[in-house]
Amino acid sequence: MIPSVNPSGSDTRGLLYYLYETGKYEDHTDPHLVASFDGMSPDPGRDPNATLKDLQQLLDQPVMALAKHARPAKHVWHTSVRADPGDRILSDEEWADIARRIVAATGIDPGDGQPGCRWAAVRHAEDHIHIVATLVTEDGHRPDDFRSGARAQAEARLIEKELGLHQVAPGDGTAAQRPTSAERHKAERQGRERTAREELREAVRRAVAGARSDEEFFDRLAAVGLLIRKRAAPSGDLLGYKVALPDDLNKDGEPVFYPGARLAPDLSLPRIRERWAGEAQDVPAARREDAIRTGPGSPAAARRGTASAVWQAVLVVEHGEDAVAAAHIAAAGEVLDALAKTSAAHTRRELRDAATAFERASRSHVRAIRGHDRALRQAARNLVQGGPALGRGEDGATTAMAIDMLFFLITAAAHWHARKGHAQQAEAATRAAEHLRTAYQTAAAQPLGVLYQRGRRLGPMLQRQTVLLREALPELAEQILAEPGWYALAATLAEAEAAGHDPAALLSDVAGRRELGTADSISDVLVWRMRRTADLPADASHLPETSTARSRSAARGTPTRPSAPGGRRSGEETSRKPR
Repeated sequence: MIPSVNPSGSDTRGLLYYLYETGKYEDHTDPHLVASFDGMSPDPGRDPNATLKDLQQLLDQPVMALAKHARPAKHVWHTSVRADPGDRILSDEEWADIARRIVAATGIDPGDGQPGCRWAAVRHAEDHIHIVATLVTEDGHRPDDFRSGARAQAEARLIEKELGLHQVAPGDGTAAQRPTSAERHKAERQGRERTAREELREAVRRAVAGARSDEEFFDRLAAVGLLIRKRAAPSGDLLGYKVALPDDLNKDGEPVFYPGARLAPDLSLPRIRERWAGEAQDVPAARREDAIRTGPGSPAAARRGTASAVWQAVLVVEHGEDAVAAAHIAAAGEVLDALAKTSAAHTRRELRDAATAFERASRSHVRAIRGHDRALRQAARNLVQGGPALGRGEDGATTAMAIDMLFFLITAAAHWHARKGHAQQAEAATRAAEHLRTAYQTAAAQPLGVLYQRGRRLGPMLQRQTVLLREALPELAEQILAEPGWYALAATLAEAEAAGHDPAALLSDVAGRRELGTADSISDVLVWRMRRTADLPADASHLPETSTARSRSAARGTPTRPSAPGGRRSGEETSRKPR
């Protein structure tokens, strides 16, 4: 049950008109009062003799009783209280009791003989009510409604338990501000899928991903067409910023600007600067110069690099210090944003939904120490600079590889938040992981299909790979052999051997580095880990079959492990644990 408090308005009549309007909104059916401050307020929805003006005048009476100069400019308090989609349909009597508990908890009408405000609760849909109140008590004072939003949320958690409704995870004050009812209805009128606030939040997040300076950040905002206002001190130092959509206008035809901090707590300018300030302090000067000289690579190279950075980040989140883990979790959000921005159309929607869901998981009261997350931030930067990826070939296959690795990082983040008692963040990360699972299935279908066919054509070599699997991973072998992905893994093992690696050592190494319990298909995970670690092409569709003379000689027992450049044998590198 979600209360959404909007504490300041100035037009009681206009709000009532919206609540009772049935012609414009599909969910506005049978609007009527379920409760009010006196239990007998006029109901324009059910009483043919009652008007909106009657109800408005009754609610506004304590306000109008004040001297004109003493009337508050914004005297209208409004909240919607919405049930979860999975909840049963509540009766009018139950909604009435909920309304009375919400106004008491928020200080609007505290009861127990204390003076309260006038209010009315309107139900115009099955799943929610609206409560409108005027912020002057019967004795002419301002109500004690400080932190009314937080108080409404706390009462909602109690109501959920008592009525057996879906229990919403308690928040910790680090969530982004929800769109107001007015913003949602404005988006509906304009035919927008999302509110301006939500569109701006996503645009700013994407502009931050991998950015390294104020200038780069604002250039990115301007490049996507946002209007920008900067706030400077008398000294000229930049203090903050606001952004607006060019076509989101107020009643005077002016753009509606949102400060970064009102989009999300970590999108204020000081908090954004922490990302690249920590990076500049932590990265040696020579490393920074190398990064500047390195131009944008291909989308496939950026994705392969992302997979490597994410692979290392999982270990940090699982075993690192809290502040360092928090930095990596926040940076994972930047990687998701950058990947969603640059991926092909068939995976873009699920990746965008994953990034949007994970946004809530990227913040908590554990303050991140930035700088340690530079590898992930560099990965996000490379994704942006690498540009849009195709949905096929090496681009498509490395996208699947990166998503596969990200799934484990986001799952590790969910477990980290759960251990810390961050219920909302853990739930958000879990939702993001489900979107990644769907995106992976789409991205991996073609490249794994190619490997599957290659594995089926291995012939006698398949038996060799089966023996190798049982020797390297005896505890997992039978489960892997029963998976459809086994053929793709067998093809990868043969390809790794043909490239000069020790496939048994490689397989044992990649299986032991991270957990496999959350994987839908262990063989799929091992395919991507092996191809990344052994530097095999992610897309095998243009490679020759692996039943080469080298593979045949290996089948006869002839050793085939040539030295890598520098005199080191290839298998020695891949069997090494990460530092």
